Amino acid sequence: MTTPTRTRPRARGQVGAYAVEYAIVFPVLFVVTYAIISYAILFSVRLGMQNAAEEGARAALRYQAISASGCNTQLACRKLAAQTVAQERIDWLPNATVEAKACLLNTDDSCTSSSVPACGSTLDQRCQMIVTVSYDYATRPLAPPLPGLGFLLPNKLQGRASMLMGDPTAVNQI
Repeated sequence: MTTPTRTRPRARGQVGAYAVEYAIVFPVLFVVTYAIISYAILFSVRLGMQNAAEEGARAALRYQAISASGCNTQLACRKLAAQTVAQERIDWLPNATVEAKACLLNTDDSCTSSSVPACGSTLDQRCQMIVTVSYDYATRPLAPPLPGLGFLLPNKLQGRASMLMGDPTAVNQI
């Protein structure tokens, strides 16, 4: 006696179904993976730019002595120190621009003038050092955008930090 062998019925309608599913799912998965990697690059660069701006602002805050390196006032030396430190921290990113400026604060904490005579320790003489690190991402993208999806990427990356400053030689009256 022989045992009957069972044969699997052939599903003729399923031939090539896996290839079609793969052709539909793979582009979607590729776009999602590429977007995750692209935005991870953007976030890490933005974090590095923010760190450089904060270090530059801290350098301006820590700066004490007037040196003969092209600046004639303490405020100009602080701005130069802030710009130099921020540029050193961001030198790994080519074509990044660093700007440092000082301004006098109003009572509502808004900057009014970029021509500050001297920073003091009283409320009406408060100065703020603002360090900005910028990168033009539209002309020099770090990761090339996928065709048709370039509008999702930013045109400009920017890191910005600000610190309140006072004259270190003035008597603290606050």
